[in-house]
Formats: sequence, C-alpha cells, structure tokens
Amino acid sequence: MKRLFLKTLVACVAVAAFGMAQAQTKTIKFANQNAKGHPLVNGMDKFAELVDQKSGGKLKVNVFPGGALGSDQANVSSLQGGTLEMASMNSGIFASLVKDFSIYDFPFLFGNAKEADAVVDGPFGQMMHKKLEEKGLVGLGYYELGFRHLTNSKRAITKVEDIAGLKLRVIPNPINVDWVSALGANPTPLPFPELYAALEQGAVDGQENPVATIIGAKLNEVQKYMTLSYHQYNPQSIIVSKKFWDTLSPAEHKILQDAAHESIAFERAQSRAALATGLDSLKKSGMQITELAPAEVAKLRDKMKPVIAKHSATAGEATVKAMMAELEKARK
Repeated sequence: MKRLFLKTLVACVAVAAFGMAQAQTKTIKFANQNAKGHPLVNGMDKFAELVDQKSGGKLKVNVFPGGALGSDQANVSSLQGGTLEMASMNSGIFASLVKDFSIYDFPFLFGNAKEADAVVDGPFGQMMHKKLEEKGLVGLGYYELGFRHLTNSKRAITKVEDIAGLKLRVIPNPINVDWVSALGANPTPLPFPELYAALEQGAVDGQENPVATIIGAKLNEVQKYMTLSYHQYNPQSIIVSKKFWDTLSPAEHKILQDAAHESIAFERAQSRAALATGLDSLKKSGMQITELAPAEVAKLRDKMKPVIAKHSATAGEATVKAMMAELEKARK
C-alpha cells in the first residue's frame, strides 16, 4: 500500500509539473501576406527558431504566411485588440494610424538598400516605431520587402507614357493611389491575397511588387511584362501587439528583441541574394523584362514631384526633415 501511495504521489506531481510547464509556455501567432518560401517568411521562420532557442521552449512562435489570418488591415485590428500577437507588413500601411508613416511610401526615396538600412536601423526608424505605441503596437525592427517594379499583361513598358491607361493594383493607401494616378494609370486598391485572382480574371491589368514577391505569389503566371523601375522601396515593420507585449517580462522582451535583430540580418541577406536568381527565373518562365532608360527614369521622377510635395505636407515637416537629414548622413 505504501509503495502504491508513493507511485501515485509521484505520478500526480509529474502531471502537475507538466501542467505548470504547459501553462508557462506562451504561444505567439506571427502573420504575413507573402507565400511560404518568400525571404520575409524565411526571416519569420528564423525568428521563430531563435525565440524557441533563447526561451528554452517557453515562447513558441507559429508563423502564418499567405494572408492566412486575413489582410494587413485585419491584422492591424487584431494586433490592437490583442487577438493576434505579431505581424510583419509594409511600414507605409501604418499611415492610416500615424500619418508620418506615409513617408515610407515616397517614390524614389532610397537610392539603394544601404541607404534604407542606415535610415530604418538608426534613430529615425526607432522614432517612427515609437509613434505606434499609443496605437497599441510595438515595433521591433524592420525586415525588407525591397525595391518594387511594375508588371502588366497588356504591353511592354519602355517609356513613361506606356503606363497611361493601365489599371494597376496598389497597396490600399493614399500615396500609392496618387502616384499611379500621376502617371495616367488607373489605381485599384486591393488587399494582397486578392491580387492573383484579380489579375487572372482581368479585373486589373497589372501591379507593382519586388521580384521575390512576384515569384512567391506566382504572379508571372498571370503577367507577361515586367519593367525594372525601382520606383519604391518597402521597409517591412515587425510589430507586436502592445496588449501582448505588456504581459511579458523584461527577460521575454529581450528574447524577442534579440531574435528580431538576428532574424533581420538573415532576412535581408536572403532578400538581396534572391534578386539576381529571381530575375533569371522570371525570364525562363517566359516573362518579358525591360528596364527604363535613365532619361525615362528622370521623367518618372519629375512626375512624382507633385505627389511627394503633397504627401510631405501629410507626413509632416518635422518627419520629412528628419528623414532627409538621415539620408544626407547615409550618403556621405
């Protein structure tokens, strides 16, 4: 009887300990719009791996790619409400909450990836994320989506005038609507998960995205022409729900921050390595790829000036001034 009692007691203690361990494990849902295999999703997978290692399994990150948890706009609401713990999305999307974020969508803002890294990793990028905290969001840093390019199913674009009349899907925010309109095209705001079907059905003629995103979403299946325009660079904010963040200890905050920092370096390296191989892959798939001549790029920049002036007023003088000061430092 004594032995039976001891065995029962040990079993109960083991079950209780297992239950406590399970209760102590915190699960984090991490959402994004891009397909599995995209550099962004690979970066998120790396983040999940690092968090598991650094927390000894007490923090678990489940990655949900491909818009599985809804559109970016739906994800923002879920983050604010605390029903979604993390998401990664274009930084410019937050302009609907904090107008300053429209600056991240300015056309031809960054000349290269090195300039972008210097700005978003420095005081400016940190200042911008700090502005989101009163909106219930905490920024841990920036992945990159990269430089965006035009694609369409109608015609090769070799000069700026070729863009006029095309119906182009844009990220749903005002500056993207305005710059497409400035080129004489017809902007159609659509959430990313709806894009492939819209292109396939002819609801829109074209779209604009980085090479890795075009490949990941298989847009080359429904788009024949691509123009290397480098017209916009997208930082991608790594965001945590503040409601969730406030439940974590300082040690857990450090785990997430360190894992984010390490996964950012990993994701950017993947993104940049994928560019050359991605273009080759698109050509082999039958896509016709052209690049705008310098004179055409100059015309494109000129058409963007009124758009930038308008949205500089929206983003705010102080924010634009701070951005330009950081860019000046990066270019020295």
